[in-house]
Amino acid sequence: MNIGDASKASGVSAKMIRYYEETGLIPTAGRTASGYRTYGDTDVQILRFIGRSRDLGFSVEKITELLALWRDRSRQSADVKELAQEQIAGLEIRIAEMQAMVQTLSKLAEACCGDHRPECPILEDLGRSGCCRTFGGATAEGRLERALVGGLTRSVAGVSIGTRASAATRPRHDREFTRRAGWTLAVTPCAR
Repeated sequence: MNIGDASKASGVSAKMIRYYEETGLIPTAGRTASGYRTYGDTDVQILRFIGRSRDLGFSVEKITELLALWRDRSRQSADVKELAQEQIAGLEIRIAEMQAMVQTLSKLAEACCGDHRPECPILEDLGRSGCCRTFGGATAEGRLERALVGGLTRSVAGVSIGTRASAATRPRHDREFTRRAGWTLAVTPCAR
């Protein structure tokens, strides 16, 4: 079958099939006399495996490991389970990070008056840089302040995501810092 047929049968786009071939994730496809790629049932099965793995959020590197285990009939299921548990832990961390983003945006939206005045804590927050920002002063109305809670620790699937880094070792990138530190949000509501 050609790449279009393989794409339809596997659910993986032709562009991604070419990419997986270029990166060595799948074997180089056979070619017709006119140079078109040809795929067999085994290729489609591998592509389905890759597509399902991608649907579950596995990286290309982890899919390479999974494919090797899938092909190895002497594998130990414990190795596969370990990869799955690592993926679960990573997904739970990303979910926690997204929930923190929702909480932050919700508090910012709550703090914004949403009226004719130009003051907006949402825009103030977006305009600030650095990992340890505050949103307006503690006494300013309609402003949001975010403060680090010392020593707050949370655990997701056994992975600590709330340990507080010292000022010397604290990462500057917000996403990484959020993973390592607990945040609390305090809102001073708008005077209406």
